[in-house]
Amino acid sequence: MTVRQILYAMQFKGSVTPAGENAVRAVTSSPSTAIRSVMGDVGLGSAIESIPGKEATLESVVQFASETSFEESGAITFGDSQHTLTFSTVGQGYLGPSPQEGVSHGGVVWRLESGTGQFEGACGLITSNFTVASDGGVVDNQFGVMYVP
Repeated sequence: MTVRQILYAMQFKGSVTPAGENAVRAVTSSPSTAIRSVMGDVGLGSAIESIPGKEATLESVVQFASETSFEESGAITFGDSQHTLTFSTVGQGYLGPSPQEGVSHGGVVWRLESGTGQFEGACGLITSNFTVASDGGVVDNQFGVMYVP
């Protein structure tokens, strides 16, 4: 069987709202995106740009196990509604303070559970490095590596 690897790097933005005891619901979206990392004489520089294309949307539920650890499950839809990935946390995610006042910083790894459309039969992992502001605003930088039959 031939397996194809699909990579993506995107920045999702949105918000979290309460979803029961020790839980929040995250709703975010990302335009089609180009992310550049450039090494120069002064070190590392980066840029994130929206490019022509459709949007991706993410909806998830985050269940806190403690003040700093959580599990999460949800779905990401790429473009139209036929291309969707469902995911859940590998182990536990981490959320803690950041050096920026009023902002928490965290990270999590998700395992792909299922897919539809282009992602039918896909497996893989997504990493999420994110911030949550005191007003509930979320910025989620993701890198995904998927294998599709």
